[in-house]
Amino acid sequence: MKGALRLLYPPQCVACGAPVAGGAEDPGQLCPGCFPETRFITGAACTRCGVPLPDDGMGADDPLLCCDDCLSMARPWQNGRAAMVYSGTGRRLVLALKHGDRPDLAPALAAWLARAAAPLMQQDTIVAPIPLHLRRLLKRRYNQAALISGRVARVHRALHLPDLLLRRRHTPGQDHRGVGDRFANVAGAIAVNRRRVDQLAGRPVLLVDDVMASGATMAAATEALLAAGSGPVSVAVLARAVKDD
Repeated sequence: MKGALRLLYPPQCVACGAPVAGGAEDPGQLCPGCFPETRFITGAACTRCGVPLPDDGMGADDPLLCCDDCLSMARPWQNGRAAMVYSGTGRRLVLALKHGDRPDLAPALAAWLARAAAPLMQQDTIVAPIPLHLRRLLKRRYNQAALISGRVARVHRALHLPDLLLRRRHTPGQDHRGVGDRFANVAGAIAVNRRRVDQLAGRPVLLVDDVMASGATMAAATEALLAAGSGPVSVAVLARAVKDD
């Protein structure tokens, strides 16, 4: 049966569609051309925001690893992970999912994030996406963060609440804004769904999004969760923007 499926649906690179070796049941394969341009974060990384760090011998899982931004900027969440750097193939995949009408990419990308987020999962963790405002949702037709978070929750057998958070107001895009402007842009824009408050009480939450740059959106969402009585909040993003890219 698997052989017949390979003939009908030969495995393809998730990024460019080129033929790849392996089984068609694995949706996250990359061809030899795309793989080197995909910077998976597998070594030393900041434990607060997931940005890759130089390996100084402390070990990739050392809880004291922290980047300069997280040392100088208050982060309301507890821990963070990212699957890859927002550059090269990773950037192309995120943009295709987000703006290119490619929800079919979600299974492969979510599988990568589920592996990266595994250390953040606790007993009774709620997994929730960063929400879109209704205006943007109607235009895009899907929330890419929710597509990813649902599959991450399924892998870890966690409760997925795609409507845990709501956008109170429409906010302009964060692109090309300074750090201060990014925080001001999303201040007060995210709130906890009143219908979900009872389920939230005291439980740890894993917030999921596609990209993190300054962390302003994650901070606004975390502050809303903590104010509503959640337990500790962690964040997981598919791609982490880095300063040298």
